[in-house]
Order: sequence, then C-alpha cells, then structure tokens
Amino acid sequence: MFSSPAFAQTAGASSQSGAQFFIQFFPLLMIFVIFYVLMIRPQQKRMKEHRATIDAVKRGDTVVTGGGLIGKVTKVDETEVEVELAPNVRVKSLKSTLSDVRTVGGKPAND
Repeated sequence: MFSSPAFAQTAGASSQSGAQFFIQFFPLLMIFVIFYVLMIRPQQKRMKEHRATIDAVKRGDTVVTGGGLIGKVTKVDETEVEVELAPNVRVKSLKSTLSDVRTVGGKPAND
C-alpha cells in the first residue's frame, strides 16, 4: 500500500544511458574546444612571438619598458639590457620587463 512497484531495467536501457551521458557531455566538450581555439591558442602564439622579439633585442633598438619608459638599448647581457633614456641617463632593466621592441629603421624625422 505504501510501496510502489519496482520495475526491472532492461538491457536496452544501459546502452541508452551511455548515449545520454555523451549527449550531456558533448556541449561541455564543444565549449572547451571553442574556448581553446578562440582564446588560449592565439594567446600562446602571441606570447611565443613576444619572447622571440625580446630575445632578439640588440644594441641600437628602441625599447619600451613595462613602466612605460622609452629608450635606446646601449648594452645587452644575457638577462639584462642597459637602456639610455636621455643623454647620459642610463638604466639597467631586465629583458623580461620589456614590453615592446622597436627596431631602428626608416628615415629620421626632421625636428
């Protein structure tokens, strides 16, 4: 009177539960794939290009530091660069803190 009848599970139902799991898991998998393709992969590519640019810095290049200072590279070590910010004003900076490298090229401006 207080108990409900129990129904035995058929063999076909076990294969349906696997399909239901896949149907529920597939949208989550697709979200991760789209997230990877649109966000993670381009960021990794950008970081790789930035690292290559920083490693290729040479004397005479104009650099921008992480603090926003712009100067000309006068000396390059393995992990540090010496940047001339103004005449006779030189600072040492870590290569890892450089945010941009502008190579010298083109015509100088007529000031």
